[in-house]
Amino acid sequence: MMTQFLWKGIIRDKRRSLLPCIVVAIGVFFLVFLHGLIGGMENNMISMTANFETGHVKIMTRAYSENVEQKPLDLALLNIDMLLSDLEKEYPEVDWNPRISFGGLLDIPDSTGETMAQGPVSGMAYHLLTAEINEAQRMGLEKALVTGRLIRRPLEVLISADFAERFNVQPEDTLTFFGSTMYGSMTFTNLSVAGIVRFGTTALDRGAIILDLGDAQQILDMENAASEVLGFLPKELYDDKQAESIKTSFNNRYKDSVDEYTPVMLQLSDQNFMGDMLEYMGSVTTIMIFLLILVLSIVLWNTGILGGIRRYNEFGVRLALGEEKKHIYRSLLTESLFIGITGSCFGTLLGLCLSFYISRYGIDYGPMMKNVSMMIDPVIRSQITPAMYVIGFIPGVLSMLTGTALAGIGIYKRKTATLFKELEG
Repeated sequence: MMTQFLWKGIIRDKRRSLLPCIVVAIGVFFLVFLHGLIGGMENNMISMTANFETGHVKIMTRAYSENVEQKPLDLALLNIDMLLSDLEKEYPEVDWNPRISFGGLLDIPDSTGETMAQGPVSGMAYHLLTAEINEAQRMGLEKALVTGRLIRRPLEVLISADFAERFNVQPEDTLTFFGSTMYGSMTFTNLSVAGIVRFGTTALDRGAIILDLGDAQQILDMENAASEVLGFLPKELYDDKQAESIKTSFNNRYKDSVDEYTPVMLQLSDQNFMGDMLEYMGSVTTIMIFLLILVLSIVLWNTGILGGIRRYNEFGVRLALGEEKKHIYRSLLTESLFIGITGSCFGTLLGLCLSFYISRYGIDYGPMMKNVSMMIDPVIRSQITPAMYVIGFIPGVLSMLTGTALAGIGIYKRKTATLFKELEG
């Protein structure tokens, strides 16, 4: 009965509940919205980094991992067919894909076939001519295609947009690649430009070329070899604990080997400072919740004090009628609980609505990322997670209770002896 009475009082007396409810709703709205946006940015960063560089787990030779920034072909993995067969038996839930990273020069001829210009390129080789492997989809090559088409035949290449613009390269042009093989000898091969791609990040657009893995193995004298083998967890979602379990299991098989060509596995959080970045993102979310609770508590404390002043005579009458101070204090906390839950519901609903909108249409901040070399998709989409449905209730309810608890202390300062004098006045 008491809860119904308090609930009716909250609904009927808008001056008592409307302002605190609005304050809680606004705070919870920003928390839910920012949580989804930060989650989307984190997922965006993980997805781009995993797809292009690290995988969710990555296998290299021990020596290669120590010099990974140099991409040394002479330290590549050998007999990858056997390695892939073992991996698919041991970890069938993981999608394993060998890749080759290399560098070299592209020679751009003029209309007579003579060298017009040469430019350095960073090459990436994937399984693109194998229909059952979805590397092209994972890399987003179809979306990134500016002109031309994807690779359909051997010895075709995709050129990055900035490189193509700088040297006026067009689809169907024939370019010559100069580089070094896995054994240190020179190699040169004519390649046909199938298409031009733009990923929206400087790191990729300024000088990348993409080949089929089989072509790269032929050109670089890397038969049955690969620089790295990347593994992707089910549904393309990174799970740090699952990745660590797979990594530990794999590395324990070779822990006693001293051969520098022994394969070693790293998880995403071991590479490119991603572990520190993920911890930082988690800390940002925790700090954001704490600050929101603190700010809302202060605001609601002041609101509670103002409401307490307005209800000063009400408390006096209730005390004069014999109601205990602790009962009044508990009723105030119950009221604040109702208001906190109501405000949190509205704030969560608004935050989810905006997050769903942004998850569908995204926010394009590409113009602000022109000089940034990080692999980040320029379109951010909010990530909708189950936590977003409840996370707003923590600061919403807790801050309301804290503010009311601090403001309600004034009830215990009322002296019953002076009540009748106040009421008479």
